[in-house]
This record gives sequence, structure tokens and C-alpha cells, in this order.
Amino acid sequence: MNISNSFNISSSALTAQRLRMDVISSNIANAETTRASVVDGKAVPYRRKVVVMEPKQQSFSSALGAAMNSGQVGQGVKITSIEDDTSSFKPVYNPTHADADSEGYVYMPNVDMLKEMVDMISATRSYDANVTALNATKAMITKALQIGK
Repeated sequence: MNISNSFNISSSALTAQRLRMDVISSNIANAETTRASVVDGKAVPYRRKVVVMEPKQQSFSSALGAAMNSGQVGQGVKITSIEDDTSSFKPVYNPTHADADSEGYVYMPNVDMLKEMVDMISATRSYDANVTALNATKAMITKALQIGK
């Protein structure tokens, strides 16, 4: 395994987790947005976004073949898409709201603050773990260079 390969793996994970934190922050910021877009002349609430990641190497057989032939054991992760959460909007009874329907209900975004905070903690810890792995690799390279002194 090439030692710089671990830098590439950690950096791809850092980039992915940073984007995940940005999307979660956007979800939290728009948790009360009832007019995110207009569809057919009607205001539509903000729809929660979710980051979809996958390994850069697609299949187990290709990963196994690469490990057996060249000793390469991983390539990191990539963002495949940022998708809308398809769960339904939350109806809230508030007849005085400007976006209330004829029955007095306002449809609020499908953002659950508890879920967003748990996802943010998960993304932050994953980011921190990758920073630790990156620093450990850097320390190993530094120690290897000091052997020749």
C-alpha cells in the first residue's frame, strides 16, 4: 500500500463529511421555511436534503482484485448525490399564518431538529476521526524520515 493513499482516503472522507455538515446546516436553517419554492402557483415548504455517499471502488470483487494484485486496499468515498427526503410535510394548525390553507393548516418542512442534530454529531465525529487518521499518517511519515538521521 502506498503511504500517500491513506492521505487520499482521509481527504475524500473529510470533503464528504464537510459537505454533509453543510447540508445539515442548510436543513436546520430552513426548518421553518414554508415558502422554499413555487410549484403550479402554490408555495411549497422546504424539503429536507440528504447526502448520499458510496465507496469510490464499486464492487467487492474489484476491491479484492486490486488488493491482491497491487496491494491497494481502498480509494475513499465519493458523493453520488444530494437527494430530497420524500417524507411528508408536517401539518400544523395555525389559521392566522399567511400560508394556511382553507382549513387553517400550514404545511411545515419535513425537517426534524433532533434527527438533524444527531446527524450533525455523527458527521462531526467522522470528520474528527479522519483528522486523527490523517495526523497519525503524517506522524508515521515523519518518524520514518527520522530513521535515516
